[in-house]
Amino acid sequence: MSEYVFFFFEEFINYLAVERGLSNNTLMAYRRDLARYFSFMNEKKSKDARAIERKDITDFMQDQKGRGLSTTSICRSLSAIKMFHRFLVREGLSKTDPTNLIDMPKLWKRIPDVLSVQEIEAVLSAAKGGHWQAVRDRAILELFYASGMRVSELINLKLGSINLEVGYVRCIGKGRKERIIPVGKRAREALGKYCAAARQKLNKGNMSSDLFLSRLGKKMSRQSAWKIIKHYARKANIKKVIKPHTLRHSFATHLLEHGADLRSVQEMLGHSDISTTQIYTHVDKERLKAVHKQFHPRG
Repeated sequence: MSEYVFFFFEEFINYLAVERGLSNNTLMAYRRDLARYFSFMNEKKSKDARAIERKDITDFMQDQKGRGLSTTSICRSLSAIKMFHRFLVREGLSKTDPTNLIDMPKLWKRIPDVLSVQEIEAVLSAAKGGHWQAVRDRAILELFYASGMRVSELINLKLGSINLEVGYVRCIGKGRKERIIPVGKRAREALGKYCAAARQKLNKGNMSSDLFLSRLGKKMSRQSAWKIIKHYARKANIKKVIKPHTLRHSFATHLLEHGADLRSVQEMLGHSDISTTQIYTHVDKERLKAVHKQFHPRG
């Protein structure tokens, strides 16, 4: 990477971290994608990021496709490239944006896998007993399903993030945006039980402010939270493929199936664009037909 490109690259990463508030994981992904991009441009002798042209970028995309990268991976790389060049123009570091007329490759919008209400009940019921681990895990699972939070959001919760009396949780989502999510009676009961005894046992006098703690009394990791979901799904004999966002998808889908409006679900999920909510959630076609027939004046 040339000195010019390295300077612009670091300025861009700092901008994403400070002004956009992106997580470390997202920043690492941008670093990887852009490093691959700059390596390709370096081979083409485009050592100055300001000299890159539209054809250079389309050549890069073709190269990535030829190397067997999926359309999803190429789209993610192109998104990072577009943001980088827009940053250069906005900061007055470049006069033109070579990505202006480049469209994203078409993607099939996959409907996420979800668990049925009965399967969710089985998973939640699998975390039973009075042992501190079962009590903590039940609180985690109940809160996941009650709030639809991302794994990263849940593990970053503090003790002060929950209000059991009123029934809400305050979480920090993508871009450091704060949102308030209501939680139901069962989740509040599970959280109350965890905070009353199990958490105190785990805290080991460390005075940690993190809500969910590991057996060592430290803040729980993403991997640990993910393993908890998989463990109890397996224990409940769920045969479906379980992913970190399975409970989040199920939360949104079940709300819509029971009549919640899309805007409310969007707000609870923390999506800035409602089209993302439409991808995340799916309602069976028969129910959509019934809603149309019931509410459309010429249904």
